[in-house]
Amino acid sequence: MSIKQGLTKSAAPRFGRMDAALADVESAIHRSSDYLLSLQHPEGYWGGELEADSMLEADYIFLHTLLESGDPERLKRAFTEMMRYQKEDGSWSLYPGGPGNVSLSVKCYFSAKLMNIPATDPRLVKCREWILAHGGVTECNTFTKMYLCALGQYDYDAVPAIPPEIVLFPNWFYFNIYEISAWSRSILVPLAIIYAKKPYKKIQPEHSIDELFVGGRANSNLRLHWDSKKLISWRNFFIVIDRVTHWFEAVHIRPLRKLALKKAETWMLERLEMSDGLGAIYPAMLNAILALRCLGYSEDDPQVIRARDEFEKLGIEEPANDAMPEPTFRMQPCVSPVWDTAQALYALGEADVSRTDPRMLKAADWLLSKEVRHKGDWAVKVPNTEPGGWYFEHNNEFYPDTDDTAQVLLALSKVDNPRERYQHQVEQRAIEWEFAMQCRNGGWGSFDKDNTKMIFQYIPFADHNAMLDPPTVDITGRMLEMLACYGYTRSDKRVERAIKFILSEQEPDGSWFGRWGVNYIYGTFLVLRGLDAIGFDHNEPQVQQAAEWIRMVQNADGGWGETCGSYEDPNTRGVGPSTPSQTAWALLALLAAGDDRSDSIAKGVRWLLERQLKDGSWDESMGEGSQREGIITGTGFPKVFYLAYTMYRQYFPLMALTSYVRTIEQAS
Repeated sequence: MSIKQGLTKSAAPRFGRMDAALADVESAIHRSSDYLLSLQHPEGYWGGELEADSMLEADYIFLHTLLESGDPERLKRAFTEMMRYQKEDGSWSLYPGGPGNVSLSVKCYFSAKLMNIPATDPRLVKCREWILAHGGVTECNTFTKMYLCALGQYDYDAVPAIPPEIVLFPNWFYFNIYEISAWSRSILVPLAIIYAKKPYKKIQPEHSIDELFVGGRANSNLRLHWDSKKLISWRNFFIVIDRVTHWFEAVHIRPLRKLALKKAETWMLERLEMSDGLGAIYPAMLNAILALRCLGYSEDDPQVIRARDEFEKLGIEEPANDAMPEPTFRMQPCVSPVWDTAQALYALGEADVSRTDPRMLKAADWLLSKEVRHKGDWAVKVPNTEPGGWYFEHNNEFYPDTDDTAQVLLALSKVDNPRERYQHQVEQRAIEWEFAMQCRNGGWGSFDKDNTKMIFQYIPFADHNAMLDPPTVDITGRMLEMLACYGYTRSDKRVERAIKFILSEQEPDGSWFGRWGVNYIYGTFLVLRGLDAIGFDHNEPQVQQAAEWIRMVQNADGGWGETCGSYEDPNTRGVGPSTPSQTAWALLALLAAGDDRSDSIAKGVRWLLERQLKDGSWDESMGEGSQREGIITGTGFPKVFYLAYTMYRQYFPLMALTSYVRTIEQAS
């Protein structure tokens, strides 16, 4: 029975005083489906804007200042966009309502000065006071310090060394570039070239940031600080290695430098092919442009032109309007068409849009056209597996990921493709690739297998908190849901290993950590969906404890929310203003746990219905003057970088409402 058929029965029951009338839910589902379909691109895909913090505009200004390039008017608009998000205390934060961040605030302050804003400007005075009160420039992370070095605002000898010789380490060596996360790899290889070449551009004295060093730059200790509490520690060990590396740099003992630079260059150029820029992510793309210029590539070299064109494509021009009297320009950290298309197609399929609807088939064919058919970095650890799977962006052939692949497979299950045999072959390749990527402990990481050498987190240049790509329960939960969809059961030992991994990671309060979405609500939602799909008993204590945790953190207004602050303080897990996406996740979690009649469910459904707009959409903005447009519910790197997926607020509520109706039908 379809949802529409089930909802239009005259005898459709009403479940409790607080429960939403099913006719209202039906109307909301149809309006949401129509709205989502209206967003489909003519080529068949969906792609919402990805929003992040002001680091993107600050780095954009830095890049063009260093290279003496860029459109001056666009740079002004980027500056206007950046300044919109300065907090009352003068700092900039990584997410709305979050605390100020030193690295981000220093970048924004410096970018403002590069745009000829004087140090006496009240906005910079307030920012400077905040930065100095929080330790000054020396408290910034490695990536920030490296960029400052290029414009003469920090010392190359004081930043953690990133020697290009690391690319020469063989794959069997304990530390090699394939033992760090894929995103770190694509960021650090070009950054190692930059470190080796040490670019430098002299800027005007009035643009310097010496005033941001506590006690003045001349009196500051710019080098890494020892762990004084524990003399024998991994941090101190790596600091010794770092100082030895710097000594070799200083005395020019670098016998393999030429070979290393050539290999790093070749590695980078190979991965610029079949991609929307190196790694198809903002920091790697920026570093690649600088690295090419450091290697002597001219401004009009085809490689530089292509790298810069792909980078500029991340930009979005915004004309002046009532909320913004001046036009602005903002950058995206990357684009997400494969991810958004897979989620939208699956949500529409769940809403009983016809499996042969031309729009559904067009989306499926677009996804099929993005299948990975070349071996990428993942193949270093999984050498004997045929390529398969999908990436996140329009083109990123070297970096398919397990999460996108699982979601695409779920989406493809919602269509009856005339090319049934071909689609089946693609699906089987992808499933085999997914199994090959399963880690030893039963879980799945995102881009690599068994990327778990925790010692590497202590390497000095690893302070971006994203050096590794270990297995996570959110990806593993989605994997179980996908495998169940394709007929796999608990009789498969690989499935049982995944369940065992998930259960071992449950928090004492019943929740699960969310690596790729904010945060415990996200992790718990995906785990419960996966366990339910694969046939794990709802009555098991792990499931019921998780469901009780979800009910416990429901807000008084009936919705659910959680801020990025829960990554810093787990005691705030499940705490935050209600959002459409997180309310949907919580409802999906409860429904997967067998809860179909509680007041929590009824209140959550009503919350979504009451906040749906007339056109069928939901709004997740913070209001005028807020950070970006959307509330942050996506995670890039915990504690370092967060994302607002602007389409989460559309397809997840649709999924929640359709799952609610389907559960009510089954219960009746």
